[in-house]
Amino acid sequence: MRYHNITHDDMLNGDGLRVVLWVAGCSHHCPECQNPITWDAEGGLVFDEAAKQELFADLEKSYISGVTFSGGDPLYLGHRTEVGELIKEIRERYPQKTIWLYSGYTWEELQDLEFLSLIDVLIDGRYMKDLRDVKLHWRGSSNQRVINVKKSLAQGEVVLWCE
Repeated sequence: MRYHNITHDDMLNGDGLRVVLWVAGCSHHCPECQNPITWDAEGGLVFDEAAKQELFADLEKSYISGVTFSGGDPLYLGHRTEVGELIKEIRERYPQKTIWLYSGYTWEELQDLEFLSLIDVLIDGRYMKDLRDVKLHWRGSSNQRVINVKKSLAQGEVVLWCE
């Protein structure tokens, strides 16, 4: 897996102060995407042990609410296995921290993901420039949903996370 950046003390990509991992690779190529540099799955840096320790060092901080996976698309097919393994490790090591994940795939397309239940909030759907709305929290276009994963799985239907 490759990544472009780790953002520390982020307030824009989820609830509370967070650490954000910007994963390389995206096959959606949404027109007017804000991060086209992250589309190339071979771009950026190798996510090695040093990068993992940098991420974990932030998660050790009591004031950090959790981690957000963004990109690119963290669920880019070429990286799903590694992202899933990292999510499992974070959930085991930091059970009190929340995990948010942005993906251009929809909830309906992700139902078979083994690690879906380990994610707290999923922001799903491709960015659509014609539905852009700068007033929305944590998403760029109105077709995207901020989904409470655990409640959605329990109820068998999409339950939106309350802002």
